[in-house]
Amino acid sequence: MRISFVEIANYRKLLSVRIDLAPTTTLLVGANNSGKTSAMVALRQFLLQQSSFRVNDFTLCHWQTINNIGLLWKSAIPDEEPSDEAEQWLSVCPTLDFWLDVADGEFHLVSKLLPSLDWSGGLLGVRLRFEPKSIPDLRNDFLLSSNEAAAVRNAMTPDSGGEQQKAPKLWPADLFAFLERRLQKHFTIKPYLLDPTKVTTPSKGIATLQKLPDGFLPLDGDPLAGLIKIHEINAQRGFGSAADGSLDDRGSSRPARRLSDQLKRYYAKHLDPQDKPAPEDLTALRAIDAAEEAFDEKLQAAFIKAFSEVQGIGYPGVTDPRLKVATKLRPKDALSHDAALTYEVDTVATEFVPTRLQLPEDSNGLGYQNLISMIFALMSFRDDWMRVGKARLEGAQKSDGAVIEPIHLVLIEEPEAHLHAQVQQVFIKKAYDILTGSPELQGTSPFKTQVIVSTHSSHVVHETQYEFLRYFRRLPAGMGAAVPVSEVLDMGTVFGEGDDTKRFVTRYLKAAHCDLFFADAAILLEGPAERMLVPHFIRLHFPYLNQCYISLLEIGGSHAHRLRPLLDHLGILTLVITDIDAGKSGVAVSTKRGDGQTTNNPTLKEWLPKLDSVDDLLAADDSAKIMQLDTLAAVRVAYQTEIDLPMAVGSDTDGEPPTEKALPSTFEDSFAFTNRQFFASLQGSGLVARFREAFNSGKGVTAQSIALFDALRNGKKAEFALDVIDAEGFNKLGVPAYISEGLAWIEERLKKKQVDVLRTDVTVVAMEVSSS
Repeated sequence: MRISFVEIANYRKLLSVRIDLAPTTTLLVGANNSGKTSAMVALRQFLLQQSSFRVNDFTLCHWQTINNIGLLWKSAIPDEEPSDEAEQWLSVCPTLDFWLDVADGEFHLVSKLLPSLDWSGGLLGVRLRFEPKSIPDLRNDFLLSSNEAAAVRNAMTPDSGGEQQKAPKLWPADLFAFLERRLQKHFTIKPYLLDPTKVTTPSKGIATLQKLPDGFLPLDGDPLAGLIKIHEINAQRGFGSAADGSLDDRGSSRPARRLSDQLKRYYAKHLDPQDKPAPEDLTALRAIDAAEEAFDEKLQAAFIKAFSEVQGIGYPGVTDPRLKVATKLRPKDALSHDAALTYEVDTVATEFVPTRLQLPEDSNGLGYQNLISMIFALMSFRDDWMRVGKARLEGAQKSDGAVIEPIHLVLIEEPEAHLHAQVQQVFIKKAYDILTGSPELQGTSPFKTQVIVSTHSSHVVHETQYEFLRYFRRLPAGMGAAVPVSEVLDMGTVFGEGDDTKRFVTRYLKAAHCDLFFADAAILLEGPAERMLVPHFIRLHFPYLNQCYISLLEIGGSHAHRLRPLLDHLGILTLVITDIDAGKSGVAVSTKRGDGQTTNNPTLKEWLPKLDSVDDLLAADDSAKIMQLDTLAAVRVAYQTEIDLPMAVGSDTDGEPPTEKALPSTFEDSFAFTNRQFFASLQGSGLVARFREAFNSGKGVTAQSIALFDALRNGKKAEFALDVIDAEGFNKLGVPAYISEGLAWIEERLKKKQVDVLRTDVTVVAMEVSSS
C-alpha cells in the first residue's frame, strides 16, 4: 500500500491541483511564490495541525464569496434558511483528497474505506474538507454579532453642534472579518469517502475534484488513523532555541530544536531502562541502584553537621519525622544540561594541550547542526514508527495491540537551509536510506515509506530522479482564476517512456546542475563564449533583467531543440541564442546571400523559425522568430543577422557605398564586427590576434568575414571570451544586435508578466477584504 496522489483545492494559491507521489521521494520545485510552501502547509494542517487553519488559508478569489454569503444572511427573512447556502460554502472550503493505492492482501487494513462491496483493489480515496460544523449555528452567531454592532452604531447621538459623530469601526464589518476571530469555533475537518471510478486526470496542471452526491454524510472518526504515520521537519528549525517538544494532532512528534533535546527525547522514548524495564535492562538498573546507595551515604555524611544544628533548636521532636537526604538518579536528566552533547576536536598533543578538546554543541557551525539534527530526526521518526525499544512495550499495552501503520509519510521543508552544496546532495541521497534503515523495512516489507521534500536548491534537484519532480508554476490573475493561482506539473509525464530525448535531457540536467525549475525565465546559449559574456551584457545593459532570476543554459544549437518538450511543459519564458550555421552540401561555410546556403542548425530547422534556407532566415521578421505557448509563456529565437558597418579605414571602395553589410556566422564574429574598432587595436594572441589582423588587412567586409570564419574553425572560443573580459574598455563594448534584440524581448515580457501577476484590481480587492 502507498499514497498514489493528493489533490488540494481552495487552499491559498492552490485553487485545484494534483500532486502525484513517487514511491520513494517526491520533490516539489518551482520559482519563488509558486505554491510549494502552500502545498506543504496544507498537508501539515490537514494531517498534523488541524487546529491551525486561518481564514486567510481560503483562496483569495473566494473571499468575496464568503462576504456575499454574509450579505445574503443579513438580507434574508428571519427564520428562513437560504436555499443554496450549503452549496456555496462547499464550493469555497479548503479540501484535501487523499488517494491510496492498495494491493491484494491489504483489504483488511482499509475495510472502513471501501466504497462498495464490488471494489476489488487499486485506488481508495478519502476527502478531508475544512467546513462549517453547523451552518445554522454559524449563521446565527454571525447575525447576533452583526446585530450587536449595528445596535451600538445606531445608539450614537448627535454631538452638541447637531452633527452626527463619525461611527467607529465595529467588529464584525462582514463575514470574513467575523471568521478571522471565530473560525476555529465554527469550522472543523470532516472526512468523506470518494469514488475511485470518478477519478479525473488533470488538464494542464489543473485538477478536477469529484463532486460528492447531495446529502452525502461524513465518516465517523479519523479514516486515516492506523493507516499513516506522519512526521515533519519544517523550515523553521531555529537552532539554539528551546526545544519544541510538542505533539501534533495525530500524536506524531515534531523534532526538538537543539540536538541534545532530540537525544533526550529519543532516550526517553526508546532507551530509558527505568521505563518499563526488560531483562536486558537489569545490568543498567543495578548500576543505577549502586550509584544511588553510594551517593546517599556520601550525602548523609556531608549533612550530619547541618542536621545536628537543626536539632539544636528543638526539631525534630520525639514524634516529628526525621530529615534524610536521598537521591533519585534518572539517566535522562543527564541530557538536560548545556554540556550534555559536545563535539570532540582532534589536536596535536603538547605539554599544555590534550589530544582531544571538547566544545558544546552550539559551537559547531549551523550547517553541521542542521545536518546532524535532520539525520537524527529521521532516525527518530523511523524508530518511532517501528516502535523500537521502549516504544514497542508502550504500544503493546494499548488497546490497538501496537499495530504499526503500513505507510510512513515524512514531510521535509527546505533541507538546504544552512547546508553547503555538497552536503545538500549527500542529505537528499541518504535521507530515504536512513528512513528505511530498520531490518523490518528491508526486502518485501509490508511497510512503505514516502517522503515529500520542498526545495529551492538545484543541488537537491540534481540528486533526485527526474520523474519524481513536481513543478509548481505560477499563473497570473485572469489565466487560471481572477487571482494569481498555481498549477502543478508532473515531470514524469513530459517525454513518456523510452524516449531518446528524455534520456538526453535527464543526463544534461545532471551534468549542468540546472536551476531551470526555479527560474523566472530561461536563456539557452550556443557555446562557452556566450555563456561567459551574455551575463555581462545583461548586467551592463539590461538592469531590470539583471534583477530577475534567469537560468542560463549552455546547450548548443544542435541540441537546444531537444529541450523543447521540457520547456513547453514548464511553460517558462525562453530565449534561444544560437548560430545561423550556414552550410552548403552539409559543409560549413561563411554566410552569404543568394548562394543557395542552408542552415546546419537543427534548432532553426525543427523548432524556430522552422526554416532551412539561409536567405529565408535572414529575411524572417520578429513574428517568425516567436512561438506563443500560452498567455504567459513564449519562446523566441535569436541568431545572427546582417550588420551595417562604416567603411573600413584604408579599404578600396571601388565605388562601394559608404557603409558595408557584414553577415556573421557565429557569436564571436558578430561580436567582433559590432565592435570592429576595439578588436582592430586589441592586443593578444589566438583568435584575438587573428581578428586584429583581419580588421587591419585593408580588405573589404566580405574578405574580413571569410578571414574571421576561417580563424574560428579551430580557434579557442572560451580563451577568446576570457581575453575580451580582461581587456580594458570591456564595459563599453556594444552587444551584437541579434542578442540585444532577444534580451530586450525577454526583459519586456518579464515586465509584462510581473504586471499581470500583480494586477491592480485584484490587489485592491484583497486589501479591501483584508482590512475589513
